[in-house]
Amino acid sequence: MMQMTAAEAWAYLAANPNAQLVDVRTKAEWHFVGIANLDALDRQPVLIEWVGMDGTPNADFTQQLGVAVSSDTSLLMLCRSGVRSLAASNAALAAGYQTVINISDGFEGDLDANQQRGHLSGWRNAGLAWRQS
Repeated sequence: MMQMTAAEAWAYLAANPNAQLVDVRTKAEWHFVGIANLDALDRQPVLIEWVGMDGTPNADFTQQLGVAVSSDTSLLMLCRSGVRSLAASNAALAAGYQTVINISDGFEGDLDANQQRGHLSGWRNAGLAWRQS
């Protein structure tokens, strides 16, 4: 499995019309933190929770992924900081997806010296398009 930063993932999405961003964070994160805005690429991210807010794994993840995205699509998996998306990437590979890329710095990136995200790395810190609901 490949790993990319958020900035590299944006470039990959722009260069590969068959690639799809899959955001595996929770519904609360999508709503309160924000989601990637792919309007410039004429696409929308696929939103499928890897785990719920209570930490319960989404037992239907691979089934939901299969409904949303065909198995010949290149997947770029995104979570807050690259950990859940790595697990989801492994599940996608096990489900038969051939090209799965983990976005290693996630949407919010690593913790800084003040234990806050969004200042060192990640989708938002890279200045990539995003929106809040």
